Amino acid sequence: MTVDRSAAGNEKWKAWRRDWARDLRRNKAIYIMFIPVFVYFIVFSYIPIIGAQIAFRNFRAVDGIWGSTWVGLEHFRNFLSNFYFWRLIRNTLLINFYDILFGFPAPIILALLINEIRNKFIRRVTQTVSYLPHFVSIVVVAGLVRNFFGGSGIINDVLISVGIFEQPLRFMTEQGWFRPLFVGSQIWQTAGWGSIIYLAALTSIDQELYEAASIDGAKRMRQLWHITLPGIMPTILIMFILRVGSIMTVGFERVLLLYNENVYETADVISTFVYRQGILLGNFSYTTAVDLFNSIINLTVLLLVNKFCRKRFEQSLW
Repeated sequence: MTVDRSAAGNEKWKAWRRDWARDLRRNKAIYIMFIPVFVYFIVFSYIPIIGAQIAFRNFRAVDGIWGSTWVGLEHFRNFLSNFYFWRLIRNTLLINFYDILFGFPAPIILALLINEIRNKFIRRVTQTVSYLPHFVSIVVVAGLVRNFFGGSGIINDVLISVGIFEQPLRFMTEQGWFRPLFVGSQIWQTAGWGSIIYLAALTSIDQELYEAASIDGAKRMRQLWHITLPGIMPTILIMFILRVGSIMTVGFERVLLLYNENVYETADVISTFVYRQGILLGNFSYTTAVDLFNSIINLTVLLLVNKFCRKRFEQSLW
């Protein structure tokens, strides 16, 4: 029996090599184009993983990675017992929750609205205008938010001039305003660009379905609910899995540019904590442990959500 299995295995291996060699000859140009991509990921994504071991060492630059003292899970325990641990987790999760709640549907709704525009010129103009914020630097966007919502900004000037408030609101220094400003500015900048993938998915829906529904008397809203949304649901689920898979990741640059010491209680997240501890204070091992902990949580959530969607909706990343 062992000999038979070995022979069967050898035959499968030979068949696989023949198929691969045939595919290589047929798609030689594609494999050549793939080589730089392969090298890029090896050099910049896989080799740096070796450096993740400094999360388990007391890293000193003079000793190097291999020469630094091994301390095991000490840095992880220090982070879990840190005074700011629960504040960081709470802020990171809440900002992501609000972004998923309001930001994730935004490009879908925008794509559906653009898809309903029948005038081609207006449609192109709308698409172009909605895409433009994506190409604006986050630094510029943060500056616009500060100029609009600052103590002497345009928003306060308008609110005071129409008599809604007598004194300017402190949008940038009030803890309760940070999350709405963060999520709102992110939606404004990314919704248009994010709608591209949903507009592409909409083009794959068979137009005969709309014609048949129209003949049966279905109005636009019923067509939207029974044809359009089910047609792009696989794309929505894939994008949702990817988004939830980064539940512990917040746009570091946007937070750093918008927050200040007055709003740390609601604005300080794991990524900004890593920046202060690692870049400013030089605690490289500690912050590597924090970031590794963050990545493990993201990976766990991604696997769980992917498994749930595969069982519930028969749609998943793999």
